[in-house]
Amino acid sequence: MKPYRACSCRDPRSKRLLGKKCPDLGKKGHGGWYARYEAPRNADGKRRQPRIGPYSTERECKVELARVLGQAGTATKALDERKTTLGEYLERRHAWRESEVKTGALKKTTVDSDREAIGLYLKPGLGHFKVADLSDQPIRDLYAAMRLLNRPEEKEQPSELLRRLQEARATRDGKRIHSRPISESRIRRVHAVLTGALNDAVKVSKIRTDNPAEGALRTKKGGTKRKARIKPLLWTPERVERWEQTGHVPAKVMVWTSAQCGAFLDFAEASEERLYPLFHLDAYWGPRRGELVGLETSDLSIESRRLHVRQSQAEDELDDTKTESGDRQITLDHETAKVLKAWRKRQLEERLHWGEAYQDSGRVFTYEDGAALKPPYVSQRFKLLVERYGKLRQRHSEGWTVERIARQHQTTLEAVHVALTMPLPPIRFHDLRHGAATMLIAAGVDDKLVSEALGHASVSFTKDVYAVVAEELAEDAARKISAFIPRQKRSAAGGAITAPSGRES
Repeated sequence: MKPYRACSCRDPRSKRLLGKKCPDLGKKGHGGWYARYEAPRNADGKRRQPRIGPYSTERECKVELARVLGQAGTATKALDERKTTLGEYLERRHAWRESEVKTGALKKTTVDSDREAIGLYLKPGLGHFKVADLSDQPIRDLYAAMRLLNRPEEKEQPSELLRRLQEARATRDGKRIHSRPISESRIRRVHAVLTGALNDAVKVSKIRTDNPAEGALRTKKGGTKRKARIKPLLWTPERVERWEQTGHVPAKVMVWTSAQCGAFLDFAEASEERLYPLFHLDAYWGPRRGELVGLETSDLSIESRRLHVRQSQAEDELDDTKTESGDRQITLDHETAKVLKAWRKRQLEERLHWGEAYQDSGRVFTYEDGAALKPPYVSQRFKLLVERYGKLRQRHSEGWTVERIARQHQTTLEAVHVALTMPLPPIRFHDLRHGAATMLIAAGVDDKLVSEALGHASVSFTKDVYAVVAEELAEDAARKISAFIPRQKRSAAGGAITAPSGRES
């Protein structure tokens, strides 16, 4: 029953715990103090020698040993908990938290986020450690391995820990579906789950006396301050006027008013822009660019107006959605359904035109030969349209007639007339998503429904980011989103279908 020093280091060859035989025990701060004692035998008569620890000093260990020996008859259950592995404890705690969702004490999105952290990182990385034996070093090693995932260094003799994380993330046909490097914010979320579990192990389950996760995470530059969210600004008439005079763009993230958005969509349709249906869908419901590119035909039901967003293509390979809440279903408005129905008809005509050369990628939005779109191409087409809109207005200010402008720029007369209705200040393609969120809120759609449609992690995020700019649009919000964006014409076909002539440059 005499206290002794030990640690959780393992022999590099046999992988067995060194315990009291570790050569580094003489170093300051290495290992901890433990003690064993004789406890009442089990019901089957087997001998029991529970262990307590770790403690920072021998004195602390002796004090606790004395306390336990005085309560040995009643404390056996708590002492048995010391055999619990972290993986077992995480699952047990997760079950507790799931029950709290049913009572309304916790949000389902919170518990779902916990599930991802446990399944992809904490159990593969640390689940085999006993809760009582876990120290800060394995936790630091886990975060270091997470930072190597999906980076070039990952392939250079990966450690056993890194291999376990790789296996946990390769779940679809043996192909890794999480292809993006792990962000520091994701590591902080995983750290929060681990810290909460170990706090419960200390305060609720009494398995240990300290939390080794505290202080184990060191963010870049030594700071933990969160980067402030960049909130969008609305292109009000005053801001547009100054932009026309000076070219000044007041913020990185700008969104169009409903009238400006409607003018852009009218222009794209009148210009016979092939990707007009994609821009329409994004302006109304705000899917991310990768989600639009990765959208498969089997996930779109035009008849029932249901769109299931379940994957994304950030680069060349399909990946999961950005977050778990990004996997969602959207109920589309009738106008958008008409536009997508006309788009499907156009694709059928393109398939006939290309014949055997047609590539059936299975995507909703494709090049004319059926190949899957590249994400940068979508942004390039959007930027080209906005710039062309401004160029037509410039020609008119120089005294060109509408007919000459249309002829010179190889566009329709209707497109020129649309461009002359109002100026169209610049935004990025991703800002169509911000605009969709803003207009949905301003149109009176419930905040929770907007948050779910956009795939946000929480309603509070949606309200925090978009509430102010939505208020600027509130006076125009007389109808829901289908009728909220003013259009010059609303054709059932969603725009004329032209004969395909090859992939656009």
